[in-house]
Amino acid sequence: MARSNDEVAELFQEYADLISITGGEAYRARVYEKAARAIGGHHADVSTLDRKGLQEIPGVGRSIAEKIAEYFSTGRVSAVDELRARIPAGVRRLTAIPTLGPKKALTLYEDLGISSVEELVEAIHAEKLRDLKGFGPRTEENILHGVELLRSSGDRVLLGVAMDLAEDIVGAMSGVTGCLRCAYAGSLRRGRETIGDIDVLVAAERSGPLMDAFTRLPYVSEIVAHGPAKTSVRTAKGPAVDLRVVPPDCWGAALQYFTGSKAHNIRTRELAVRQGLKLSEYGLFDAESGERIASGTEEDVYARLGLPWIPPTLREDRGEIEAGLRGELPELVRESDLRGDLHTHTDLTDGLAPLEEMAEAAAERGYAYYAITDHGPDLYMQQMTRERMLAQRERVRALDGTHGKRGRRRGLRLLHGVELNIGPDGAVDWPEDFLAGFDLCVASVHSHFRQSREELTRRIVRACENPYVNIIGHPTTRIIGRRPGIDADLDAVFAACARTGTALEINAHPDRLDLRDEDILRAKRHGVRFAVDSDAHAVPHLANMRYGTATAQRGWLTGEDVINTWPETRLRRFLRKGRTGGHG
Repeated sequence: MARSNDEVAELFQEYADLISITGGEAYRARVYEKAARAIGGHHADVSTLDRKGLQEIPGVGRSIAEKIAEYFSTGRVSAVDELRARIPAGVRRLTAIPTLGPKKALTLYEDLGISSVEELVEAIHAEKLRDLKGFGPRTEENILHGVELLRSSGDRVLLGVAMDLAEDIVGAMSGVTGCLRCAYAGSLRRGRETIGDIDVLVAAERSGPLMDAFTRLPYVSEIVAHGPAKTSVRTAKGPAVDLRVVPPDCWGAALQYFTGSKAHNIRTRELAVRQGLKLSEYGLFDAESGERIASGTEEDVYARLGLPWIPPTLREDRGEIEAGLRGELPELVRESDLRGDLHTHTDLTDGLAPLEEMAEAAAERGYAYYAITDHGPDLYMQQMTRERMLAQRERVRALDGTHGKRGRRRGLRLLHGVELNIGPDGAVDWPEDFLAGFDLCVASVHSHFRQSREELTRRIVRACENPYVNIIGHPTTRIIGRRPGIDADLDAVFAACARTGTALEINAHPDRLDLRDEDILRAKRHGVRFAVDSDAHAVPHLANMRYGTATAQRGWLTGEDVINTWPETRLRRFLRKGRTGGHG
């Protein structure tokens, strides 16, 4: 997706917040929120569209199209600047706290003069907020949680943001004369959910021209260090980037070293020492003679240590060295193994694209099957009814097999599903007789996140025990850097999933990546099956499956563990759950 779309979406989301803070009309704020979502999920780069093209985006009228045009011609939007000027900087600083809304931030500023995170924390500890209307001990706890999230995220960015930038840089550097090889390394290559600095490696005989080309990239905002072996820059896109140029014959050793993790590299160096060798970014050497034994490829380095090549997503010192020495590394699931997507939305509820567009895009990805799972009626912002859902089912049945058809081969199989809301007591939107008509049901928690641990656990376990619930969607409900996961007894949930034949979702959206890798490892030990799903609300979101797959790999999953790598007949058998025997 074009990054300019993200910039405009962010700007309009900020404008919606500013309208709310300044007491503007709620419907205007909603208009800009809706436009922000539509622009962020639009398939075409909005910077290339004229006003007529912009107005074809759902939710973008003449006024919003003019603001977009103004942004791309001047780099600013005067209406946004005017509202920014009306809001004290202190209030804007407070709204960076994920769990503090704009109106409460304004109240804190006006009533208590609080204009920084530090002042807010002090005021909470002094119990100064409790006299304010709408504030209490629970609110204070929630705000402190948000402050923790804000501080822990630091300068780290989401995996998707870092990947976009890294791939741009690798593409640009690969075209520079003298570049023999180029790749990103570090935590990005390992697929971590948030990234600090981006590490890029280049193999070249001469580093000077490459370093100069790197510092001239259009998104470089500041050169922090410029040298023959390493250059560090800050970028206008967020992350800092380190470029290292290494001799071509050191490529494998350098890539292994700079991919990390630090804990993994300590273990590989220990292995080398035990064999009378020395391992560094320059190669694997005989400790006594200094002769270089391996360095050209990662495979060469690992093989000389007595190990198979270890996939980067496993390099966290979580047992991968021991498994490699025993010849027991798993054959990790790959994105190309996925035969379909089992959690997606259309414009019938909160998606941005119609059913036909989403199905066509899924067929273009080469999927064998694809599930449409719009929201049930219990989610407050949806207007779903049985009639609307049954009308959608008719359209799904009519389109089944028509997209991606080649010769006699049947096209994309469409499954008609639903994303149910798991209520506070574990009940879902519709009774079992209506749920029986769906091909699959995803069930997710969307509210009441702060119930007690016992209530949350009982709630999800009850959903698992529903014979028509096949997948628990975004199981911990976290939004990275903005909302912590719920405090449920996950081991009890995992045990219930294994017992009932309910899969756990690995939600591939970079904001979520839920389940996270550590929880996947635990759930796998319980014998749980998983579904890697995009939860796409627009066509570009379908491509997020790469991030879900990386997270699945970090949880040591194989294709056998992931139900949407299975052939359709086996998948459908699993989806029948305990109703007609077997979980697949």
